Amino acid sequence: MKPKLRLLLRYGAALLLAVSILAPMLWLFLMSVSSSADLTRVPLEWLPRHWDFSRYVSLLSLQPGQPGALFNSLLVACGATLISLLLAIPAAFSFSRYPGRDGWLFASLAIYMVPPVAFVLPLYFILQQLALLNTHIGLVLVYCSLILPFLTWMLKNQFDALPIDIEQAARLDGLRQWQVLLRITLPLAKPALGASALFGWLLAWDEFFYALLFTSNIQAQTLPVTIAGFTAGRATDDGLIAAVGILAAIPPLFIALWLQKTLVSGLTSGGSKG
Repeated sequence: MKPKLRLLLRYGAALLLAVSILAPMLWLFLMSVSSSADLTRVPLEWLPRHWDFSRYVSLLSLQPGQPGALFNSLLVACGATLISLLLAIPAAFSFSRYPGRDGWLFASLAIYMVPPVAFVLPLYFILQQLALLNTHIGLVLVYCSLILPFLTWMLKNQFDALPIDIEQAARLDGLRQWQVLLRITLPLAKPALGASALFGWLLAWDEFFYALLFTSNIQAQTLPVTIAGFTAGRATDDGLIAAVGILAAIPPLFIALWLQKTLVSGLTSGGSKG
């Protein structure tokens, strides 16, 4: 009886957690497909009388020369994460395998912990001189300055936990240091790479402050700035804000599902495979 009761409680807790997470998303979706009359009707009805998907059509329609905030966020977040990850891997490996360089690592972390407002003027003048204001490339470079120290620190801790004996055996077999990193260390650190990429991507996806200051129109504005713009006027379309919120939540959900196996796989399983 006890095992059945324990199993029942476990599934009940999982169901309660799922409902607490999905219920707000369901209500947000219902708001996004409700008309203005349905949203202001008293008493409020749970289901809209008229299902209106026009907000999604207008948000996803790509006009010539205006890629849209969703595309901007995806492009900037993926580009910044990819570049930061490519730079963080060799940096973290060198910090982990060659002692005596911790000062540089702590210096980068100290810069990372400085409030972003302190870097506004220098970054603005640099982007202005390079003609990168209100561009995707400019935001990618700015976001790399945020993500790179974070990813380096995460990967360095993961590389420290990996067994060095396997790498030393590979060096004895004739592999060079970069070959050891690509063939031995990175497969063992695959879960750490997935987790680091996900956290770095979320940092860029949710960033608002720099995107607000360094972009001026829909050509490069990201979703957080667009959502804030919807609430700037006197009349607020709650359904439109809800639709943008749904669109902003879908990419992180799919990326988390895509990296699920990588996040939960064991570190030691990679070393035992032939």
